[in-house]
Amino acid sequence: MKFLYLCKKFQLEYFRPEGKLSDSIVALPVVQSKLRLYCLRLSNKILVLGNGGVKSTRRYEDDATLKGYVMTLQRFERLLKQGVDDGSVIISEKLIETDNIFEL
Repeated sequence: MKFLYLCKKFQLEYFRPEGKLSDSIVALPVVQSKLRLYCLRLSNKILVLGNGGVKSTRRYEDDATLKGYVMTLQRFERLLKQGVDDGSVIISEKLIETDNIFEL
């Protein structure tokens, strides 16, 4: 039941901040597992699922695979922001609108 609620609202309290302070990268916190799923949380209603894996180091930066997943999401967020700035991307509370094709 709680999972269904998470699908309706992506409030920050349900996620663990990852990445840099200047980005929107979060991870789904898993209490009894070392699995991590990295996401880009753009609003309480927009969550872009990234990739993840087993976290065997203290920081994702110390694992080349996990660091690559986070860096891909960071690149995607930068491209989205550039699109918003040039008018080719519109991000509302619930929707991302664009005809852009993003090459990561």
